Amino acid sequence: MGIAVISYVAAIACAMTAAFLSDGTATSPAVVNMMTSVVVFAAAGIVLHVISSTNLPSLKIERERT
Repeated sequence: MGIAVISYVAAIACAMTAAFLSDGTATSPAVVNMMTSVVVFAAAGIVLHVISSTNLPSLKIERERT
């Protein structure tokens, strides 16, 4: 869950950087790259959050001892 939070924070930081670098249009390569990073970090955060909150059953095969 900790890395998911780091991904969320990185997405917010990239969004603020994109807003700071933007002049009203998204034609600058730096702004486009920051916006792409927002999508990637947000998606990674969601995936990591879901994986960390999943409760999987034990997949170990139990053998009866005779």
